[in-house]
Amino acid sequence: MFKMPQKLSDLQKQFAYHCAKLIIYIFDELELTCTLGEAERPEETAARYAAEGIGTSNSLHRERLALDLHLYDENGVYLTRSEDYAEAGEYWKSLSVMNRWGGDFKSRPDGNHFSRTPDGVRA
Repeated sequence: MFKMPQKLSDLQKQFAYHCAKLIIYIFDELELTCTLGEAERPEETAARYAAEGIGTSNSLHRERLALDLHLYDENGVYLTRSEDYAEAGEYWKSLSVMNRWGGDFKSRPDGNHFSRTPDGVRA
């Protein structure tokens, strides 16, 4: 198992490892499929999203510590509700106290968002 990260690169490596575990869990345990969404967000994009009110300028996507996943059911139907992601979200949080699931966000739930906080604080 990994040691407690000290540097951003260590956080990113552990985040990537947990993303791999989550994706395997989605396919094997939940019997769903998924595709990858945004994993890295340039500063300019983050600023534009913040100005449009659809994101924040300090998004963890900028640090490569956030990933959006898109889930599909057995018929290939894209799952859009936060509730559709709840089991994956609970599994994600069980991997580390530093992992956050966007479905728990109070102001704007974001069910397909999975991230890692450097300070371990959950929203």
